[in-house]
Amino acid sequence: MKSVVPTLETATAASETVYAAMPPTPQYAWPLLGERAGCEVWVKHENHTPIGAFKVRGGLTFMEQLHRDHPECRGVIAATRGNHGQSIAFAARRHGLEATLVVPHGNSKEKNAAMRAFGAELVVHGQDFQEALERTQALAAERGLHLVPAFASVLMRGIISYPLEFFRAVSDVAAFYVPIGMGSGICSVIAARDVLGLTTQIIGVVSEVLPAYQLSFEASRPIATPPAQTIADGLACRVPDPAAVEIITKGAERVVTVSESEIRAAMRHYFTDTHNVVEGAGAAPLAALLKEKEAWRGKRVGLVASGGNVDREVFVDVLNEREA
Repeated sequence: MKSVVPTLETATAASETVYAAMPPTPQYAWPLLGERAGCEVWVKHENHTPIGAFKVRGGLTFMEQLHRDHPECRGVIAATRGNHGQSIAFAARRHGLEATLVVPHGNSKEKNAAMRAFGAELVVHGQDFQEALERTQALAAERGLHLVPAFASVLMRGIISYPLEFFRAVSDVAAFYVPIGMGSGICSVIAARDVLGLTTQIIGVVSEVLPAYQLSFEASRPIATPPAQTIADGLACRVPDPAAVEIITKGAERVVTVSESEIRAAMRHYFTDTHNVVEGAGAAPLAALLKEKEAWRGKRVGLVASGGNVDREVFVDVLNEREA
């Protein structure tokens, strides 16, 4: 499936597939977040989808096209830290397909349980996403399964529905902060901004311990980084996708790094200020906004709460930490 940035026409067609399975998610301006950030803060709540994350939109469009193009296909396989896998399992089940998902050792227990609940078979391999991905590629050939990539234009055609919802509902947005895993989310936001002819600055966010996309943005070419552990498992990608790097380099204003402590604080702020549970990757955009808040005094800024799937034990620990 060739990587092509979605157009408004292809995105509109794909949205029919998305909305057959779920309604649009809400976006709210939260006054306590606004007081904390010194600007008007609007949050797109992708933690309110059927899998608790934005990824479901891409899984739905991928499986719909796969079913049309390869009706003989009986099973799919993908590497994941959890939300991509839930998306694949959720959508595969709608088409009667078997889903095999490869996760690294130590992956989120509750994300693993959710993937199994959607009917997926889990294979545990490697110490991080990249090692799981490399095993996935070998297993796809061994088992005759269709490999679902972490980044592809067909995924973007579904994912773009969330920023289109947001930008159509909220006008005059000065900036929109979005986390970067393998890139499908931020590339979809850039595409939505462009097809609507807006001037909103799109700002990517990564963990400072896994800054591959930040380094790649600065160098205008993919740069891999060593393995590292982060509470934001949705950001735990160390080998960038070249097509994603190209889109981000052309369309993003910048890519910001945030610390582990800043991510954990943002998770607490979401709960205190909105009573939403937001996982590490989903809270990273708020962490970045608070880091750069002086630039947005009095402006209107958008964030995506890209997912809410954090293990209970982890979240309890985060909530019990004292503010610095």
